[in-house]
Amino acid sequence: MAPSFVRAVLSSAVWLSLFVPSGTSSLIVRQAPAPQKTGLPGSWQYQGCITEGTGARIWKYQIINENTNTATACLSQCQNFGYQAAGLEYGTECYCGDVVDIAAAGSTTAPDTDCNVACSGDNSYVCGGGNRLSWYQWTGTPLYVWNYPTGAAAGRYELLIGGVCVPLLTTSGVNGKYTFVEKYGTGPPNSTGAYELDVAQIGNPTLAWRTMHVKTDVFCSAGVTLPDRVGRQINIGGWSGDSTFGIRIYWPDGSPGVAGVNDWQENVNELRLQRGRWYPSAMVMTNGSILVIGGETGSNGPPQPNLELLPPPPGSGVVDLDWLQRTDPNNLYPFLAVLPSGGIFVAYYNEARILDEVTFATIKTLPNLPGSVNNPGAGRSYPLEGTAMLLPQYAPFNAPLGILICGGSTTGAGIAVDNCVSTTPESANPQWTLERMPSQRVMTCMTALPDGTFMILNGAHQGVAGFGLGTSPNLNAVLYDPSKPVNQRMSIMANTTIARMYHSEAILMQDGRVLVSGSDPQDGVNPEEYRVEVFVPPYLLSGAARPSFTITNTQWQYGQSISISVTLHGGGATRVSLLGAETSTHGNSMGQRTLFPAVSCAGATCTITAPPNVHVAPLGWYQLFLLDGPTPSNSQWIRLGGDPAGLGNWPPYADFNKPGV
Repeated sequence: MAPSFVRAVLSSAVWLSLFVPSGTSSLIVRQAPAPQKTGLPGSWQYQGCITEGTGARIWKYQIINENTNTATACLSQCQNFGYQAAGLEYGTECYCGDVVDIAAAGSTTAPDTDCNVACSGDNSYVCGGGNRLSWYQWTGTPLYVWNYPTGAAAGRYELLIGGVCVPLLTTSGVNGKYTFVEKYGTGPPNSTGAYELDVAQIGNPTLAWRTMHVKTDVFCSAGVTLPDRVGRQINIGGWSGDSTFGIRIYWPDGSPGVAGVNDWQENVNELRLQRGRWYPSAMVMTNGSILVIGGETGSNGPPQPNLELLPPPPGSGVVDLDWLQRTDPNNLYPFLAVLPSGGIFVAYYNEARILDEVTFATIKTLPNLPGSVNNPGAGRSYPLEGTAMLLPQYAPFNAPLGILICGGSTTGAGIAVDNCVSTTPESANPQWTLERMPSQRVMTCMTALPDGTFMILNGAHQGVAGFGLGTSPNLNAVLYDPSKPVNQRMSIMANTTIARMYHSEAILMQDGRVLVSGSDPQDGVNPEEYRVEVFVPPYLLSGAARPSFTITNTQWQYGQSISISVTLHGGGATRVSLLGAETSTHGNSMGQRTLFPAVSCAGATCTITAPPNVHVAPLGWYQLFLLDGPTPSNSQWIRLGGDPAGLGNWPPYADFNKPGV
């Protein structure tokens, strides 16, 4: 059969002649690619073709889909990470961001014909053009709602006192004071490396700061408060040599306004870790032992992918953890938690799992944590440093425990993460819920407040954790309220004027303020920071009278009923909260936990029912707050569960003071 010709009219003035080979039974005529306007996911709508920004791209989050780029794929990814504007360019590129970025970048409207490159994943649709974007806007219910309180409702920063050191780690003491320890070489040449702050003496810096001493370098160590009868503090690990094996113990003494005399005690020739550790984490276990996990061997050395216990059980060694070996070096200072149903939750890099609390074998592996919209490999633990908290637990404590992890960064370029993720690890099929933050944050801190909310503060907009590796200090505080609907929980609060970057801390004070300290960026721009601030939450600025209480029984057992005498002012519902003693360093608040036990009141007496067991509320010291509506009292310390491991008699050396059991 001879070939044939077909003539088609393209327009009134243009004809196209097609050569059709012999044997061709049919001719398929396809429409020219056009923007996808129907079948879009969610509430996205096509807005048109626009020019790229002048001098810079409109949207910084770029995703390259060489063979799979479509409007559906691009818009779905942007939506999943809370972005309400999206653009497609060059056929293969997807961009996520915000509508306000368009005008800010100097972009202008372009003819639709300028967006003429077919999508790499579906050539029937257009995905932008050369320096032109097909852009879409989310027009449904907003993907996020950030609240913008003003005045007293935004809280405020206040300078508390000039400091005497640049702390690496801060701890709230059961003596009503706050301990600061610093790495060698950070502070002045005559620094002793350890100090205690007494806020009752805040008007007299000489009396407010008590000089203490450590013998080895605490640089990037871990710390927790022991569940013994006096709430001794333990500091573990360090920078190099003997420091990495260091175990330092302090017995808090004195009281607000009354100076103590005790100091840190340490003898690495007697009391030492089995393995040297730099950047480890620590946690009080349900049997009263101290779990020490991970880190490196020191001085930027190889990983230490294992765990050990203190005091070491007879004949015990270390337990190797292949998942720490595999994810080195992005798993340092892993986040740890005892789970109410049993087991130990651990999050590291962009992974999470549950360990058996006896064998430390993996019971459950969770899905990987979402990262950035264009980088699933973004991480949350040092050096990609985000911050984590345990969400509040409420009587009768039947619900699974929630975990909240915010911020972080990417490997390589160090693009800080602008979202929080949360999950309930004990659920049958745990998944991560993502909530976009108002700004990017790395090297950030978070602390729990007595009303069940959380303050997110400190850090940088760009980089990773380390000396000189972060830029653009994040001066804004954010309040996270888990009682609100997902994606409506964040309020943009007051700003500070002080950069708080690498080696900054935040801990809850007994008066309900947040103690904010540290920053050792060594970047040639921002100074080593000695000044100590407080963030004053809105509940202390409302003008409402604060409740108060007296308590005689501060040694609690699980399930016990405890009576307190109260003074209330009719501010609202009466609640009590328990907040675990915390040590803050590198975004990790070791010991943090928030519980709201059952409480009933009659007249001036309230009766509290202590949490039911050691998995719901691990052994140790807690700040007890009374809340009159939103307004908290000053706290008092209570101890829950005793000292079943006999830590009060440890360590068995004469040069360590021991309170007994």
